[in-house]
Amino acid sequence: MAAAAAVHGAVPASRRKQFWAGTPEVYFSKPIDNSRLVKVEDPTRGREMKQFGFALCCLFLLVMTYAFQHFKAIEYGYKIEALKSQRSTLTERNRDLRLQDAYLRNPARIDPLARQMGLQSPQAGQVIPMDSAAPDASTPVMAGMAPVAVISAR
Repeated sequence: MAAAAAVHGAVPASRRKQFWAGTPEVYFSKPIDNSRLVKVEDPTRGREMKQFGFALCCLFLLVMTYAFQHFKAIEYGYKIEALKSQRSTLTERNRDLRLQDAYLRNPARIDPLARQMGLQSPQAGQVIPMDSAAPDASTPVMAGMAPVAVISAR
């Protein structure tokens, strides 16, 4: 018979659930009016919240300072690269202008052009070098800078 009960899906008596578990619990709802209650401030909680807020503000300022410095460093990096590029461009342009100046000042180029225009080489005494000419007392002299003697007071 035990085999027949096992075959039909019957549960043994030791594992069966009782139908009646005890006395039922009854709940009654009662409306509670909390409108006249006054919340009491907790000074410890208020102090903790102020400390937390202050710490949060400090953290925010530190993060913003770091972010500001980081973005400024990136901006300065871009400016430096742009200035390096501009410097290399100007250096190349300066080199080209110096080459052009040297080509235009070349006497071997100037002499045939002057002869084509009908110019001649200067005669003896026509050329006066500017560096070796002594200033004459009657001629006007361009203003110049003279060294100043410094006297120290001891």
